[in-house]
Amino acid sequence: MVYPTGPFDRRVLEQGPDRWLRAQALEVMAAALKAADPAEAVRRHVRREGDLFHVEGEVYDLRRYRRIFVVGAGKGSAPMAEALEEILGERLSGGVLNVKDGYMRPLRRIRVHEARHPVPDERGLAGTREMLALLQDAGPDDLVIAVISGGGSALLVAPAQGVTLADLQCLTDLLLRSGATIGEMNAVRKHLSQVKGGQLARAAAPAMLVALILSDVVGSPLDVIASGPTAPDESTFAEAWAVLERYGLVDQAPPAVVAHLQRGLRGDVPETPKPGDPVLARVTNVIVGSNRLAALAALARAAELGMHTLLLSTFVEGEAREVGRVLAGVAREVAQHDQPLPRPACIVAGGETTVTVRGSGLGGRNQEVALGAALGLEGLERALVASLATDGSDGPTDAAGAIADGTTLARAEALGLDAHASLAANDSYRFFQALGDLLITGPTNTNVNDLMVVIVA
Repeated sequence: MVYPTGPFDRRVLEQGPDRWLRAQALEVMAAALKAADPAEAVRRHVRREGDLFHVEGEVYDLRRYRRIFVVGAGKGSAPMAEALEEILGERLSGGVLNVKDGYMRPLRRIRVHEARHPVPDERGLAGTREMLALLQDAGPDDLVIAVISGGGSALLVAPAQGVTLADLQCLTDLLLRSGATIGEMNAVRKHLSQVKGGQLARAAAPAMLVALILSDVVGSPLDVIASGPTAPDESTFAEAWAVLERYGLVDQAPPAVVAHLQRGLRGDVPETPKPGDPVLARVTNVIVGSNRLAALAALARAAELGMHTLLLSTFVEGEAREVGRVLAGVAREVAQHDQPLPRPACIVAGGETTVTVRGSGLGGRNQEVALGAALGLEGLERALVASLATDGSDGPTDAAGAIADGTTLARAEALGLDAHASLAANDSYRFFQALGDLLITGPTNTNVNDLMVVIVA
């Protein structure tokens, strides 16, 4: 069985505790996805009253602006821009967006380009060039609204001078396989780009810039989300170089990448804009949605379903398989001791784990969380762990994640599957596919990081 998110069918309650648990998990995750809807996130923070444009307590008089443009990138940027089209109406002059393949949403006044993710491609480069050409003509009497969401690091593509798209593609693949955190990856990418790390804001200056940001990063640091195109950059060339050294990538990285970072270390290439840089003086950054808001919505739905609830953390990081084992341990604690809360219990965690790829299998970090959890849940009754990528795309697969419970290993063994071997090969996708325990949502048009759900009845 494949588990799509959708309306809850209460008939599953009559089909045994395992199906009941899974139905509860789907209900909880569906509530989280609904709360993370990008268009609704924009509408919660932005409104128009005649010529007055309200954004999170700030008021912009539209009569002062000659033109209003929308630019941006990310998995949730199209519905965000769609909401702005509805709010601004005829006052919107145009714009350009880059979205991930499959996340296209035709807009009336804004051009939308589909592009590859997580490794950038030529279409992302072409869309970014169009964006920069639009901003080149922006003046002090123009208003630029940037819609930024997860995935923007790959979709905003403008290589630094002397670096090619092929160089960025190679480096991105190396970083993705290294086990580097998103912050470490973005420190490198920002220093090989003309748009990341506050440089999109530099391109928009001297126009007024308002950035609406849907966070997919633990803790929502502005300079890390989508590599911080509109925010002051806290990272440096030295930190970017240290990441390559830390993960043994100096000798594997393209020569042009190494040469550019070394020029930056010598001071021959300007740093990215830092706090206090004049090019950021007319920039306002607003977080409109985050992992925490989605997690709280999940808990609210669990409470409506009659469960005791706990938000464990929205700062979960670390190796995916180990996080899964920890979540399984939490489930056992609830099952045996009614701690940290009594049954029926729903515990939600959020964040972004990492996978150090050592095998040649197929999978993603959420599927690997679930596979790690399966090892710790073996034989435990009336308990499950589900892990979900809120963008609907977990690694290079069509799955958003997977569900594991106390029967997972026994069912796998009956099919001739070895969970330990699958984990060693990073082959979680084929493991859960054979069991029918993948979470398949399709593109969700949002991205607020990952959600992990523990339910014990």
